[in-house]
Parts: sequence; structure tokens; C-alpha cells
Amino acid sequence: MEPICAVLEFAPSTYWAAKKRESNPSARAVRDEEVKKEILKVWNGPGRGLYGARKVWGQLNRQGVTVARCTVERLMRELGLCGATWSRKRPRTTVPGADRPGDLLERNFTAGRPDLRWVADITYVATASGWVYTAFVQDLYSRRIVGWQVADHLGTDLALDALEMAIWARGGVIDDLVHHSDRGVQYTSIRYAERLDQVGAARSVGSKGDSYDNAAAESLNSLYKKELIEFHGGWKGVMDVTISTMEWVAWYNSERLHSYCGNVPPAEYEETFHRSTADGGLAIENQAI
Repeated sequence: MEPICAVLEFAPSTYWAAKKRESNPSARAVRDEEVKKEILKVWNGPGRGLYGARKVWGQLNRQGVTVARCTVERLMRELGLCGATWSRKRPRTTVPGADRPGDLLERNFTAGRPDLRWVADITYVATASGWVYTAFVQDLYSRRIVGWQVADHLGTDLALDALEMAIWARGGVIDDLVHHSDRGVQYTSIRYAERLDQVGAARSVGSKGDSYDNAAAESLNSLYKKELIEFHGGWKGVMDVTISTMEWVAWYNSERLHSYCGNVPPAEYEETFHRSTADGGLAIENQAI
């Protein structure tokens, strides 16, 4: 039996047009290849494959690569690239405590300056050796992580150690600070309350069983799970989670573009605030002179 040969019929002009494109690519094709290289640098860079099209586009513009967002979306599809995706898991990590202060934020998760409002919460990590828990303290002005801790227990020390890091990072006594959390026993314990009193912070606690009353902290937990814990997986125990969390927090604060901050990293957002207030104070002083 003779082999069957299939013949595809098309116009000679189509063939020669295709050959011409191979040897003389269009300006758009050349530009696309250049932008793809820049996209890969960003996507494989400090973001470690976490950025989606919006943040890749933002980082390219910060680096002086002018390109439309729709172009970045199209080229990332061609490259088969995408960012980390959200998880729907919602484990319970806190147990309500008896002592509950009032809610001073009332779902207003904004702040006019750093160290005016902090939010705190705890999330979980599944490891080969059992559950591991991570506590965060976040500044609402810049969404900067000012304190964190990882442990294999849900005791008060977990939350308290994260708070101690935040207090140390901010230099000790913090005037006019409101510290907001859920009503878990870690945050309503006597030791935690006393430490907040020592630095002059007012305690604020959301209502029972309502994640919206601590939505900013919940959002940070989800981001942490999406960009680190679930993105990498295969966790062995406290040590590797701690080391990776430390690296992620450093990247998050100093390099990761945050939409809340106008697509600049939280640390840079705070630095801009401090520069503007310093310049304003100097102007007032010069006027007085």
C-alpha cells in the first residue's frame, strides 16, 4: 500500500509573504521580542515568578520601559507566564478571649502617617512535621510588615514576639498608636495588653467571627499564602518556613510593588513621607528665621 500524501493548497503570495516576514520581521515583532526579554527579567527577578501582568507592567514602567499594559498581558500569554493565584482556604487560628476592647477602626484601614495604626493577625502553614503558625504586625499607612514571628504553637508568645519585633523596628515608645487585632486569646492576654500599654498604644479589637473587621490583616495573610507558602510548598518545619518568611518579608517591604502605595514598595512609600515632612519642617523653620 502506497503512503498517502496530503497536499495543503494556498496561494503562492501567502508563502512568499511568510518567507519575507521570516527574513524581515515587522517593527512590532522586533519590539515584542525586546519587551519579552524585559518581561522575563522582571518575572524571573526578585519577584520570583509571583508578578502578574499588572505588576510586571508597573515594574517595567518604573525601570523606564514604556509599554502598554495590554501589550504586557498579550506577551505574557504568549510566553505562558502568570502570577501567583489566590487560595480559598480559611483555617481558624485564634480562639475568642474573654477580655475584648472596643473596635477603634470600624473597618477604616487607612492611616495618615506611619505608626498611627497597626493591625495584627496569625495564619497557618502545613509542614511535614505538623502545623506551623506565622504572626504578622502591619502598618496601615504603607502596608509595611513591621513585625513577624513563626512558631509551632499558638501561644501568646507567638503574637508577643511579633509585637516585640515591631516595637523594636519602630524605636520603642510610639505615641498615638492604635493596635487592632481580632479577639483571639493571643491578643487579649494580660501580657499582650500590658506590653501595648507600656509603649502607649491603644488596643482595638474587631467583633466575633467577622473577618471584615480585620480585613487588612486578613489580606496580608492571603498574600503571604499565595506568594510564598502555596507558591513553593514542600515545607519541612519551623526552620525552613522561618528562613523563607524572613526573605519574603524583606522583599515585600523593600522591593515588591504594592498597589495601595501607588505601585511602589512600602519602604519607599514611607521614605517619601518622611522626606516630605522633613522638607516641610525645614521650610517652616526657614520662614521663622
